[in-house]
Amino acid sequence: MQTNGGLGAYASEGLGDHSVMDGVDDCGTGVTNGVSNGECMTAAEVKTTLTKSQQEVIRLIGQFLRNLGLTRTVEQLANESGCILEDPNASQLRQHVMDGEWEKVDVDILQLQLILSISSEDLTKMRLMILEQKYLEMLEDGETHEALDCLRKHMTPLKPNDEHVRQLTSYLMCSSSEDIRRLAKWSGKGAVSRGKLLESIQAFLPSSLMVPPQRLMTLLGQAAQRQIEQCKYHNTCYTESPLELMSLLSDHVCSKSLHFREQFPCVTAQILTDHIDDVWFCRFSPDGTKFASGAKDGSLIIYDVDKETYTMKKKVTLVGQNSGIAHISWSPNSAYILTCGPDGSSEVLIWNVETGQQKTKVLQSNEDSLTTAAWFKDNNRFVAGGTKGHFYECNLDGNVVATWEGIRVQGLVCLSDNRTVLAADSHNRIRAYNFDDHSDSEILQEHHAIMSFTVNESEQLALLNIKTQGVNLWDLPSKSLVRKFIGVTQSFYTIHSCFGGLNQNFVASGSEDCQVYIWHIKREKAIAILEGHTRTVNCVHWNPAVPGMLASASDDDSVRIWAPQSALSNRNIEGLLDSEDQTHL
Repeated sequence: MQTNGGLGAYASEGLGDHSVMDGVDDCGTGVTNGVSNGECMTAAEVKTTLTKSQQEVIRLIGQFLRNLGLTRTVEQLANESGCILEDPNASQLRQHVMDGEWEKVDVDILQLQLILSISSEDLTKMRLMILEQKYLEMLEDGETHEALDCLRKHMTPLKPNDEHVRQLTSYLMCSSSEDIRRLAKWSGKGAVSRGKLLESIQAFLPSSLMVPPQRLMTLLGQAAQRQIEQCKYHNTCYTESPLELMSLLSDHVCSKSLHFREQFPCVTAQILTDHIDDVWFCRFSPDGTKFASGAKDGSLIIYDVDKETYTMKKKVTLVGQNSGIAHISWSPNSAYILTCGPDGSSEVLIWNVETGQQKTKVLQSNEDSLTTAAWFKDNNRFVAGGTKGHFYECNLDGNVVATWEGIRVQGLVCLSDNRTVLAADSHNRIRAYNFDDHSDSEILQEHHAIMSFTVNESEQLALLNIKTQGVNLWDLPSKSLVRKFIGVTQSFYTIHSCFGGLNQNFVASGSEDCQVYIWHIKREKAIAILEGHTRTVNCVHWNPAVPGMLASASDDDSVRIWAPQSALSNRNIEGLLDSEDQTHL
């Protein structure tokens, strides 16, 4: 072997104080001392040098090689390492399952129960799975009487679910093997179905006895996913396993100069100039097919979204909120949209998106202030509130069905349990309110006024825009401040930030310095600053269905749609990035 640094030079992997080298030593064992002194080691001596983690790695490699059919290599690995790759009882069970020797399998399971103290409940579940496989194989082989006998004499005494027994019994009427496989959603007698049975049995056994199926690939997949989550610029959803698209020989890192522009909303794809005054709010629909913007001029404009070209086409302009539109909320099914005005506005309007007609209006009193609202996940109810202490639960017809007095609301979010509402109030808090039992509890406390907030899809994180402070990230279960994002300028304007991108790994916010800031959720410093607006950016929102599409609304009367550079390379669009638009990385 070359050792001068040429292509033939390879470093051996250390195992304790010794190494397993390529080739065979003079003793014929294939194992030599890593110090190159020519001394021979037995397999037992190798094993004594292996740590617990090294032995487990060898077991994982052995399982991986066995799955590839390299049985002789597995035997050689076991011999040279001195490791027992699988407990003999587990090996025996595996062999009997794959050979379809069901009586022996049952004996194996009973033997394992004695060794491992398996509960009677788990033992019954394993035996039922084994008997079901046996029953289906008998039916496929045309052994109807034997299959019926298996069902009556062996399965029924174990008291399986009655509905499942009826389903199994119905397979007796099948006229062909194809019908059995189709109705039972079963691959048929053979290695595939028996392998799946073995995996199901393994779920009841400790990993020290039988290594979980595909364990090495599972660990590699988890490592790959972890690297993707940590990658500062990764924003592409894989249709295949990440392992098929990433190299295992180096860490995954997206290039700042290349991948960022291919995956990230970093250039202006379109400038919407349909409003004639400050644009205060914007939102993509939950399904990502539509977009709405609201302005000081009182207009609500709904657009159809082209996900391929990252552009919009105006669908309808709705007018009714005379004092201006300061808040927009889509129903979860994207069928309705509600709007609220600025401070002092007393009504909430609900629009049918498809027809463009106003469905209803919530107006309790001209003295009310209803400036923010949020939908429950059932699409039939919503909550609305404002800074004068009005806080209502309403139905789709606009009727108030419940009230909470004296809560000065600055922002609202309905959680997925269809009961809990998070509300930011004038005391710099976010509290949880349950309209069903009229209970409430504190979630978090800030030191400055909360101007707006939102939560991510998992409802584990909250993003808060804080007066004179900027953007803060909170962990809701632990009620702890996770991160303060750096860069954004926010004094007294209400600015709406958002989660977005792949797996909502990113955060975006407007700013009073006319820029859009983007951060990775695990980093305080911005990874991109988007320039193009000429006045305060009031609101940003990421398309929930397109990781590379971001919208920003500004006091310069425009909405900008941001897209990856690669999405624009082969087309020309009106309002495309001009010489003054820049992205700072």
